[in-house]
Parts: sequence; structure tokens; C-alpha cells
Amino acid sequence: MTEPVPLPESLWAATATPPPPTPPLVGERRADVAVIGGGYTGLSAGLYLAEAGAEVAVLEAAEPGWGASGRNNGQINPSHRLDPDGIEARFGGEMGRRVVEAFAGSADLVFELIERHAIACDAVRTGWLQLAPDSRSMKANVALAEQWQRRGVAVRVLDGEETARRVGSEAYVGAMLDPRCGGLQPLGYARGLAGAALAAGAAVHGGSPALSLKREADGWRVATPDGAVVAETVILATNGYTDQLWPGLRRTIIPVNTFQAATEPLGENLRRTILPGGEVVTENRAVGFHYYRIDAGGRLIMGGRATFTEADRPQLYRVLHEVVPKLFPQLADARWQYRWAGKLALTSDYMPHLHEPASGVLMALGYNGRGVAPATLMGKLLADRALGAPQDNIPFPFSPVRPLPLHGLHPPVLYIMLQIKRLREALGF
Repeated sequence: MTEPVPLPESLWAATATPPPPTPPLVGERRADVAVIGGGYTGLSAGLYLAEAGAEVAVLEAAEPGWGASGRNNGQINPSHRLDPDGIEARFGGEMGRRVVEAFAGSADLVFELIERHAIACDAVRTGWLQLAPDSRSMKANVALAEQWQRRGVAVRVLDGEETARRVGSEAYVGAMLDPRCGGLQPLGYARGLAGAALAAGAAVHGGSPALSLKREADGWRVATPDGAVVAETVILATNGYTDQLWPGLRRTIIPVNTFQAATEPLGENLRRTILPGGEVVTENRAVGFHYYRIDAGGRLIMGGRATFTEADRPQLYRVLHEVVPKLFPQLADARWQYRWAGKLALTSDYMPHLHEPASGVLMALGYNGRGVAPATLMGKLLADRALGAPQDNIPFPFSPVRPLPLHGLHPPVLYIMLQIKRLREALGF
């Protein structure tokens, strides 16, 4: 029997609630829907399908939450890097409005699931600060706030003084505060979703990577090392860990490794000076931005830096260690307790992608570093479609699987090309 891949060491692995039992798949079985991937998208889909009475089997190569779902910063944020006006312009008219509305409510969806299933994941709804380091980014914050305010969201623009008071740093000229947002223990949330799916009747199998996907007379057959699932519908929810299972899908994204580090728990005096209100934060920079928050144990968790190596070398975290005393001089002697890395999936248009390349095959991926709320939502949309909802009723457009041009280039070259494209768009060139 295949042994699951061990969970990488991290703050989240050390502090999450114990995982539910998810033994490997052994033997062949039938299901209405086979879900490949045990992150937020796959687990959300499995939960909603099981609650609707479908027989569903979730197949995870390692254990639920092993990938980005168990390694991210734990920020519950319903917004995207593309602003609401940009989304409406990209998708057009009624569909654009439906996309904005659906994603605007995705944080509500997360908090509702946590409450309904009593998921122990230290969830707090304390708001999100998008921090402006200069006048250009502050202007962008003001424009974004105006767009959300026109849509009835109570976001606020903060001046430099209030920003410094809320953050505990003089490094920013202002911020935008979005009250819909918050934070959670990301691995605990993934494990809670897995437990809820199991309780609803889903089968969840860890240590069961999908080795092949083939159409046969009686349905789609997903083979694993020790078994197989035959189902009328298959959902692929592998995001930054997408492989060659479906032709061309891997080449629609750029997997990028990001790095995080967590301090030891801060003393009470220090804790009162840094994010005393508990907001989660992201810097508004085109490149080289950082994101950070305080966890339930009082640790500062600093994230940032994108590379194409998974090697866990100390020098890869140096930039995180060095930025902290620049932002917070009171943490010049901070001691670091944890460090870890994980993959996120970048797309060329800033948005997730939803695909149905063949009858009975559904896919969602590409969260661009903001996956907790959007991935949970996309799992629900995939479940709705698998249960028979027409494509036109899904508040997100389906698109063909389109591999990125020149994807065969060495990934850093393609990544730099995309970053230049995005920077030119941000500057209006």
C-alpha cells in the first residue's frame, strides 16, 4: 500500500487540529463524482456534493491540506488582484457583475462553513489592510475603495496616521481597510473541511495520487497506485501542483514558490504595538510585496518572495528576516521559530480559470496567491455544475484550456515576462 507523503514542517503543521482519518484508496469503486485534489477547492466541492446526496470520492496525493491550502498565510480575502471594474470589463456586462458579486461574497461563504461545521481553525473577522508604501499605491487604494463603495461594500481609506496606529509601523502613507476579511489557521480549515465532507458521506482518500484519467464505456476511470474510481463526472482541483493528468492544463499556469517565516510568540508588550486590532495585511506593490499577520499564538508571520526552487535553504528566508526590523524596529531581536514554503498558481489574467474540456470533466485553478475564499467558492461552483446546473447559471465563465504561449521557456523567464506585462498594465502603458 502506498504511504502518504509526510506533511512538511511549518507553523500550521505544528498547531493545527489533528487530521481526520483519510486512508488510501484500495480496490476499485464507483462514485457519482471523483474529485482529484484535497485542497480547499476539492474539499469544498466534495462537501457540497455529499450534502446534496451525491456519492463522491476525493483523491489526494498526500493528505488533505498538504499543498497551498495548508501552507498559505491564512488570509480570508474575497478580492482579486484585478479590481471590480476590471473584472466587469474583462468578462463583460451581466457575467462580469455576477463574477464580482459571487467573489465579493466568498469570505461570507468561508465564515458560514466554519460556523456551520464548527471547524476549529482560529477564524477571526478583523479586516484586511492593503498598505500603500507611496503616493502611487495610495492613489490605487483610493480608486479601489471607490469601486467597492459603489457596490455597497463598507471599505474605508485610512490616512498615514491611522495606518501607523493600526499596523504599528511608520513605513506606509496610508491603507485601505476591508471589513469583510479576516484570518484563520489554514491547515486547520482544510482538515475541518475534510472532516465535514466525511461527516456528510463523502469518501476522502489520502495517499492516493491520480496516475491516469481515461474515458471508458461506463464512465471516467481514475487510477491510483492501489485502486481506481469510476465516475460519471471528474473534478480536477490541483492548482499549483497540477501535473500532466489532463493535456495542456499544467501549461495554463506558472507554479511559483513563496516563502513564509514565523517568529516566536511575542510578549504582551510587543504584541500591543503590532497589529493590535488583528487585521491581516498585504502591501500594495507591483513586485516585491510582503504580506503578514499575527496568529492566534501571538506570532508575527511574514510572507513574500517568489522563486522557482523548492529547496529549503536559510538564505531564501533572509529577505523576510531582514524586512521585519525595517518595518518594526521593536522586533530587531526577534527570534524565528518556523519557516516553510509552498506553491501558488499564477495566471496571465490575474483570475482563476474554470474549464469543462470534455463532457463530465470539470476543472478550477489559478488563484494567484489569494485562494482561501475564492478556492472555497470555486469548489461550490464546481459542485453545482456537477449536480447539473447549466453553465449559464454558474456565476463564472467557463473557458477553453489554453496553454500559455512560450510555456516551454525556463519558468523564471516566463514569470519575468508576465510581471513586465502586469507592471505595464498597472502603469497604463
